[in-house]
Formats: sequence, structure tokens, C-alpha cells
Amino acid sequence: MSMTRACGIDDVEAEGAVRVELENQAGERLAVCVARDSDGSWHALGDTCSHGNYSLSEGDVFDGAVECWKHGSAFDLATGIPRTLPAVKPVPVYELEIENDGVYVDVDKILEEK
Repeated sequence: MSMTRACGIDDVEAEGAVRVELENQAGERLAVCVARDSDGSWHALGDTCSHGNYSLSEGDVFDGAVECWKHGSAFDLATGIPRTLPAVKPVPVYELEIENDGVYVDVDKILEEK
């Protein structure tokens, strides 16, 4: 599958995140956290905390991570790997591209852990 427009670049503040729902090739709707770090870098990762069923996009974005608002686990934006407990499982990280004023994500292409 190709890139799908997830949101506009103006929809995500620096050190912020938004939740979007995108459909994969199998027809499943996936919740994706589109985040922009303080250095201007963009990321797309699974929006559901691996510790509990809570939206990561509702948490804080800082220092290359997004923090789950419920239990405080911080996930690395580039790898999806948790930096802090209680989460121990990573969340998926998706390929993302910025084109013109749009943020495009391919939910069928999960990036490998770095």
C-alpha cells in the first residue's frame, strides 16, 4: 500500500501529537500517533500504549519520546521502544513522509527497530 494522508502539518504543534485512524491493506482501522518533536522531526507510531489501552497521542512529547498520560511509560518516537516502565513491549513505528502541507503514513510498512 502507498502513503495515506494522515493530517496536515499545521494539525500538529511542535512537541505535540494527534491521533488519526488509517486503514491497512487488510481493511483494519489502525490508531496512529503522529508526533512532532521539539527539533522538528516527525514520527508515526501505534497510538495504543503497550502497557494499557490508552492513547499515546494524549500524552506529552519531549526529548524524542511520547509519554503515556495514564501510567507514565515513555516510548522512543524513532523506535517505539519503551524508555520507562511499566511498559516493556514496543509499539509499531510506521514510515512517514512530509509532502507540501501534508503528513503521509504507510501503516503497512512497519519500520524495523534501530
